Amino acid sequence: MTNGEAPKGGASTVELEQRARRRGKPIEVWVTDEEKAEIDARANSAGLSRSAYMRAAGLNHRVGAIADLDAVRDLVKVNADFGRLAGLLKLWLAEKRGQGARPFDVEALMMQFRELQHQTRAIMSRIVFKKK
Repeated sequence: MTNGEAPKGGASTVELEQRARRRGKPIEVWVTDEEKAEIDARANSAGLSRSAYMRAAGLNHRVGAIADLDAVRDLVKVNADFGRLAGLLKLWLAEKRGQGARPFDVEALMMQFRELQHQTRAIMSRIVFKKK
């Protein structure tokens, strides 16, 4: 199947591409080489084509960076680690209360872990659900 010929019982690849892509009105924007490089870099960091990035920026839509989502994934892992550590401390309190450390100190540490988890979730929410 080459040169846009139709596959058996269906539309040609050219026809499929034309149906899938309904945008057909280009807009020329004159930029310097440096500006073009900057636009390309920003589009790439957002995981978008240059065209998609320019369309989103021109329509004043939020353009998030892939790095933001990578940071959230990392924070999710840290948050899970806090939860596991707090669980181990709780288990220690239940089984070996008073051995090695005062229960009050361990409980205070657990509360600090819970607060760190809360702060981590708040940061993730701010990244994912940024206000415009």
